[in-house]
Amino acid sequence: MTFDRNTLRALLVGDRHADRVVPPTGFTAQLTLFVSGAMAFLAVFALALSLASGRLADRWGDELARTATIRIVAPEDQRAIQTAAAIEVLSTTPGIASARALTDEEQQALLAPWFGQDLPLDTLPVPRLIEIEAAEQGFDATGLRLRLAAEVPGAVLDDHGRWRAPLVSAAQRLRLLGWTVALLILGAVAAMVTLAANAALAANAQVIAVLRLVGATDSYIANAFVRRFTLRALVGSAVGVVIGVIAVWLMPSGGDTPGFLTGFGFAGAGWLAPLFLPPVCGAVALFATAYAASRALRTLT
Repeated sequence: MTFDRNTLRALLVGDRHADRVVPPTGFTAQLTLFVSGAMAFLAVFALALSLASGRLADRWGDELARTATIRIVAPEDQRAIQTAAAIEVLSTTPGIASARALTDEEQQALLAPWFGQDLPLDTLPVPRLIEIEAAEQGFDATGLRLRLAAEVPGAVLDDHGRWRAPLVSAAQRLRLLGWTVALLILGAVAAMVTLAANAALAANAQVIAVLRLVGATDSYIANAFVRRFTLRALVGSAVGVVIGVIAVWLMPSGGDTPGFLTGFGFAGAGWLAPLFLPPVCGAVALFATAYAASRALRTLT
Protein backbone atom coordinates (compact mmCIF):
# COMPACT_ATOMS: atom_id res chain seq x y z
CA MET A 1 0.00 0.00 0.00
CA THR A 2 1.49 3.34 -1.09
CA PHE A 3 0.63 6.70 0.45
CA ASP A 4 0.01 9.33 -2.22
CA ARG A 5 -2.37 12.30 -2.39
CA ASN A 6 -5.32 10.21 -3.52
CA THR A 7 -4.73 7.61 -0.82
CA LEU A 8 -4.60 10.23 1.94
CA ARG A 9 -7.71 11.92 0.55
CA ALA A 10 -9.55 8.60 0.56
CA LEU A 11 -8.50 8.02 4.17
CA LEU A 12 -9.77 11.44 5.22
CA VAL A 13 -13.01 11.53 3.22
CA GLY A 14 -13.83 7.84 3.39
CA ASP A 15 -16.21 5.71 1.37
CA ARG A 16 -19.44 4.51 2.95
CA HIS A 17 -19.42 1.39 0.77
CA ALA A 18 -15.80 0.57 1.59
CA ASP A 19 -16.40 1.22 5.28
CA ARG A 20 -18.85 -1.67 5.34
CA VAL A 21 -15.97 -4.06 4.72
CA VAL A 22 -14.80 -3.55 8.32
CA PRO A 23 -17.33 -4.53 11.01
CA PRO A 24 -18.28 -1.38 12.98
CA THR A 25 -18.61 -3.29 16.24
CA GLY A 26 -17.16 -6.38 17.78
CA PHE A 27 -14.02 -7.51 19.52
CA THR A 28 -11.55 -5.69 17.27
CA ALA A 29 -13.39 -2.38 17.63
CA GLN A 30 -13.53 -2.65 21.41
CA LEU A 31 -9.91 -3.77 21.61
CA THR A 32 -8.64 -0.88 19.47
CA LEU A 33 -10.65 1.72 21.37
CA PHE A 34 -9.62 0.38 24.78
CA VAL A 35 -5.93 -0.06 23.99
CA SER A 36 -5.54 3.34 22.34
CA GLY A 37 -7.41 5.03 25.21
CA ALA A 38 -5.47 3.23 27.95
CA MET A 39 -2.12 3.83 26.27
CA ALA A 40 -2.89 7.50 25.69
CA PHE A 41 -3.83 7.82 29.36
CA LEU A 42 -0.48 6.31 30.38
CA ALA A 43 1.35 8.46 27.82
CA VAL A 44 -0.06 11.58 29.47
CA PHE A 45 1.56 10.54 32.75
CA ALA A 46 4.81 9.68 30.95
CA LEU A 47 4.87 13.18 29.44
CA ALA A 48 4.06 14.70 32.82
CA LEU A 49 6.95 12.74 34.36
CA SER A 50 9.36 13.85 31.65
CA LEU A 51 8.39 17.53 31.76
CA ALA A 52 8.32 17.64 35.57
CA SER A 53 11.77 16.03 35.69
CA GLY A 54 13.06 18.61 33.23
CA ARG A 55 11.71 21.46 35.36
CA LEU A 56 13.20 19.87 38.46
CA ALA A 57 16.63 19.51 36.83
CA ASP A 58 16.57 23.14 35.73
CA ARG A 59 15.44 24.32 39.17
CA TRP A 60 18.03 22.29 41.04
CA GLY A 61 20.75 23.37 38.64
CA ASP A 62 19.88 27.08 38.86
CA GLU A 63 19.29 27.21 42.60
CA LEU A 64 22.35 25.20 43.63
CA ALA A 65 24.58 26.90 41.08
CA ARG A 66 23.77 30.34 42.52
CA THR A 67 24.15 29.43 46.18
CA ALA A 68 27.10 28.41 48.32
CA THR A 69 27.85 27.94 52.00
CA ILE A 70 30.78 28.79 54.23
CA ARG A 71 31.34 26.84 57.43
CA ILE A 72 33.24 28.60 60.20
CA VAL A 73 35.04 25.81 62.05
CA ALA A 74 36.77 27.62 64.89
CA PRO A 75 36.87 27.67 68.70
CA GLU A 76 33.81 29.21 70.26
CA ASP A 77 35.64 32.34 71.40
CA GLN A 78 36.87 33.01 67.84
CA ARG A 79 33.77 31.96 65.95
CA ALA A 80 32.09 35.38 65.96
CA ILE A 81 35.30 37.16 64.95
CA GLN A 82 36.00 34.81 62.06
CA THR A 83 32.36 34.97 60.96
CA ALA A 84 32.57 38.75 60.75
CA ALA A 85 35.89 38.51 58.90
CA ALA A 86 34.44 36.04 56.39
CA ILE A 87 31.46 38.30 55.73
CA GLU A 88 33.88 41.21 55.20
CA VAL A 89 35.81 39.14 52.65
CA LEU A 90 32.58 38.19 50.89
CA SER A 91 31.41 41.80 50.73
CA THR A 92 34.49 42.69 48.65
CA THR A 93 34.40 39.60 46.41
CA PRO A 94 33.13 40.22 42.85
CA GLY A 95 30.17 38.11 41.80
CA ILE A 96 28.58 37.72 45.23
CA ALA A 97 25.16 39.35 45.57
CA SER A 98 24.62 38.78 49.29
CA ALA A 99 26.06 36.92 52.26
CA ARG A 100 24.67 36.49 55.75
CA ALA A 101 25.30 34.30 58.78
CA LEU A 102 22.47 31.99 59.76
CA THR A 103 20.96 32.54 63.17
CA ASP A 104 20.88 29.88 65.89
CA GLU A 105 17.20 29.33 65.19
CA GLU A 106 17.82 28.76 61.48
CA GLN A 107 20.65 26.33 62.14
CA GLN A 108 18.54 24.50 64.69
CA ALA A 109 15.75 24.19 62.11
CA LEU A 110 18.24 22.67 59.65
CA LEU A 111 19.39 20.08 62.18
CA ALA A 112 15.93 19.37 63.65
CA PRO A 113 15.04 16.53 61.19
CA TRP A 114 18.06 14.56 62.46
CA PHE A 115 18.47 15.66 66.08
CA GLY A 116 15.05 16.96 67.09
CA GLN A 117 13.74 20.38 68.02
CA ASP A 118 15.48 20.60 71.42
CA LEU A 119 19.06 20.48 70.16
CA PRO A 120 21.28 22.60 72.49
CA LEU A 121 23.51 24.41 70.00
CA ASP A 122 25.36 26.28 72.74
CA THR A 123 26.70 23.03 74.19
CA LEU A 124 27.73 21.44 70.86
CA PRO A 125 30.60 22.40 68.52
CA VAL A 126 28.28 23.24 65.64
CA PRO A 127 30.04 25.41 63.04
CA ARG A 128 28.53 28.75 62.08
CA LEU A 129 27.06 28.75 58.58
CA ILE A 130 27.19 31.66 56.17
CA GLU A 131 24.76 31.60 53.27
CA ILE A 132 26.05 33.02 49.99
CA GLU A 133 23.94 34.03 47.01
CA ALA A 134 25.91 34.57 43.82
CA ALA A 135 25.19 37.23 41.24
CA GLU A 136 24.18 36.28 37.72
CA GLN A 137 27.78 36.20 36.48
CA GLY A 138 28.89 34.00 39.41
CA PHE A 139 32.09 34.22 41.43
CA ASP A 140 35.56 32.69 41.35
CA ALA A 141 35.38 29.83 43.87
CA THR A 142 39.11 29.07 43.65
CA GLY A 143 40.12 32.65 44.30
CA LEU A 144 37.66 32.94 47.17
CA ARG A 145 39.07 29.81 48.79
CA LEU A 146 42.56 31.27 48.62
CA ARG A 147 41.43 34.53 50.22
CA LEU A 148 39.57 32.71 52.98
CA ALA A 149 42.56 30.48 53.68
CA ALA A 150 44.75 33.56 54.12
CA GLU A 151 42.34 35.77 56.09
CA VAL A 152 39.90 33.38 57.77
CA PRO A 153 41.68 30.08 58.60
CA GLY A 154 38.54 28.46 60.01
CA ALA A 155 36.37 29.08 56.90
CA VAL A 156 35.48 26.23 54.55
CA LEU A 157 33.74 27.08 51.26
CA ASP A 158 31.17 24.61 49.87
CA ASP A 159 29.89 25.56 46.40
CA HIS A 160 27.44 22.59 46.34
CA GLY A 161 29.11 21.20 43.23
CA ARG A 162 29.32 17.64 44.54
CA TRP A 163 25.60 17.74 45.43
CA ARG A 164 24.38 19.55 42.33
CA ALA A 165 25.78 17.21 39.68
CA PRO A 166 24.20 13.95 40.97
CA LEU A 167 20.82 15.60 41.57
CA VAL A 168 20.68 17.19 38.15
CA SER A 169 21.86 13.94 36.55
CA ALA A 170 19.14 11.97 38.35
CA ALA A 171 16.44 14.43 37.24
CA GLN A 172 17.68 14.30 33.64
CA ARG A 173 17.60 10.51 33.68
CA LEU A 174 14.02 10.64 34.94
CA ARG A 175 13.19 12.90 32.01
CA LEU A 176 14.79 10.43 29.60
CA LEU A 177 12.86 7.62 31.29
CA GLY A 178 9.61 9.48 30.71
CA TRP A 179 10.29 9.86 26.99
CA THR A 180 11.37 6.21 26.78
CA VAL A 181 8.11 5.12 28.41
CA ALA A 182 6.16 7.27 25.93
CA LEU A 183 7.94 5.62 23.00
CA LEU A 184 7.29 2.15 24.43
CA ILE A 185 3.61 3.05 24.78
CA LEU A 186 3.45 4.05 21.13
CA GLY A 187 5.13 0.76 20.24
CA ALA A 188 2.53 -1.11 22.27
CA VAL A 189 -0.24 0.78 20.43
CA ALA A 190 1.28 -0.23 17.09
CA ALA A 191 1.53 -3.87 18.16
CA MET A 192 -2.05 -4.07 19.48
CA VAL A 193 -3.52 -2.28 16.46
CA THR A 194 -1.62 -4.64 14.17
CA LEU A 195 -3.05 -7.66 16.01
CA ALA A 196 -6.56 -6.22 15.92
CA ALA A 197 -6.28 -5.45 12.20
CA ASN A 198 -5.02 -8.97 11.49
CA ALA A 199 -7.98 -10.39 13.40
CA ALA A 200 -10.43 -8.22 11.47
CA LEU A 201 -8.85 -9.15 8.14
CA ALA A 202 -8.95 -12.85 8.98
CA ALA A 203 -12.58 -12.61 10.09
CA ASN A 204 -13.50 -10.93 6.80
CA ALA A 205 -11.53 -13.24 4.50
CA GLN A 206 -14.67 -14.39 2.68
CA VAL A 207 -15.90 -10.82 2.24
CA ILE A 208 -12.50 -9.82 0.85
CA ALA A 209 -12.61 -12.74 -1.61
CA VAL A 210 -16.04 -11.66 -2.86
CA LEU A 211 -14.89 -8.04 -3.23
CA ARG A 212 -11.98 -9.20 -5.35
CA LEU A 213 -14.34 -11.18 -7.55
CA VAL A 214 -16.42 -8.08 -8.26
CA GLY A 215 -13.32 -6.05 -9.13
CA ALA A 216 -12.26 -4.35 -5.87
CA THR A 217 -8.54 -3.67 -5.70
CA ASP A 218 -6.38 -4.49 -2.71
CA SER A 219 -5.73 -0.78 -2.23
CA TYR A 220 -9.48 -0.13 -2.01
CA ILE A 221 -9.90 -2.88 0.59
CA ALA A 222 -6.83 -1.85 2.57
CA ASN A 223 -8.00 1.77 2.70
CA ALA A 224 -11.23 0.68 4.33
CA PHE A 225 -9.39 -1.14 7.13
CA VAL A 226 -6.81 1.61 7.56
CA ARG A 227 -9.40 4.36 7.81
CA ARG A 228 -11.60 2.49 10.29
CA PHE A 229 -8.74 1.51 12.61
CA THR A 230 -7.15 4.97 12.39
CA LEU A 231 -10.44 6.60 13.43
CA ARG A 232 -10.81 4.12 16.30
CA ALA A 233 -7.31 4.94 17.53
CA LEU A 234 -7.99 8.66 17.25
CA VAL A 235 -11.23 8.46 19.20
CA GLY A 236 -9.82 6.13 21.87
CA SER A 237 -6.65 8.15 22.36
CA ALA A 238 -8.56 11.42 22.52
CA VAL A 239 -10.75 10.04 25.32
CA GLY A 240 -7.68 8.68 27.12
CA VAL A 241 -5.88 12.03 26.84
CA VAL A 242 -8.86 13.93 28.25
CA ILE A 243 -9.10 11.58 31.24
CA GLY A 244 -5.33 11.65 31.74
CA VAL A 245 -5.15 15.46 31.67
CA ILE A 246 -7.98 15.67 34.21
CA ALA A 247 -6.19 13.16 36.45
CA VAL A 248 -2.93 15.13 36.25
CA TRP A 249 -4.76 18.40 36.89
CA LEU A 250 -6.35 16.94 40.04
CA MET A 251 -2.96 16.01 41.48
CA PRO A 252 -1.62 18.39 44.18
CA SER A 253 0.46 21.28 42.93
CA GLY A 254 3.77 22.04 44.57
CA GLY A 255 3.74 25.76 43.78
CA ASP A 256 7.18 27.13 44.61
CA THR A 257 8.12 24.07 46.68
CA PRO A 258 11.13 22.32 45.11
CA GLY A 259 9.71 18.87 45.75
CA PHE A 260 9.14 16.34 42.98
CA LEU A 261 5.91 14.54 43.78
CA THR A 262 4.07 17.76 44.62
CA GLY A 263 5.38 19.36 41.41
CA PHE A 264 4.39 16.44 39.18
CA GLY A 265 2.35 17.58 36.20
CA PHE A 266 2.35 20.16 33.44
CA ALA A 267 3.12 23.85 33.61
CA GLY A 268 2.61 26.69 31.17
CA ALA A 269 2.84 25.60 27.55
CA GLY A 270 3.44 22.04 28.75
CA TRP A 271 -0.34 21.61 28.96
CA LEU A 272 -0.39 21.64 25.15
CA ALA A 273 1.89 18.57 24.92
CA PRO A 274 -0.91 15.98 25.44
CA LEU A 275 -2.79 17.47 22.48
CA PHE A 276 -0.22 15.90 20.16
CA LEU A 277 -0.90 12.39 21.45
CA PRO A 278 -4.15 11.64 19.51
CA PRO A 279 -2.63 12.60 16.12
CA VAL A 280 0.51 10.61 16.92
CA CYS A 281 -1.54 7.57 17.99
CA GLY A 282 -3.63 7.94 14.83
CA ALA A 283 -0.50 8.04 12.69
CA VAL A 284 0.89 4.97 14.46
CA ALA A 285 -2.40 3.14 13.92
CA LEU A 286 -2.46 4.20 10.26
CA PHE A 287 0.96 2.78 9.45
CA ALA A 288 0.45 -0.29 11.63
CA THR A 289 -2.87 -1.12 9.94
CA ALA A 290 -1.43 -0.44 6.50
CA TYR A 291 1.42 -2.84 7.25
CA ALA A 292 -0.96 -5.50 8.59
CA ALA A 293 -3.35 -5.09 5.65
CA SER A 294 -0.53 -5.32 3.10
CA ARG A 295 0.79 -8.56 4.60
CA ALA A 296 -2.65 -10.07 5.14
CA LEU A 297 -3.91 -9.32 1.64
CA ARG A 298 -0.83 -10.93 0.12
CA THR A 299 -1.48 -14.01 2.27
CA LEU A 300 -5.12 -14.20 1.20
CA THR A 301 -4.30 -14.29 -2.49
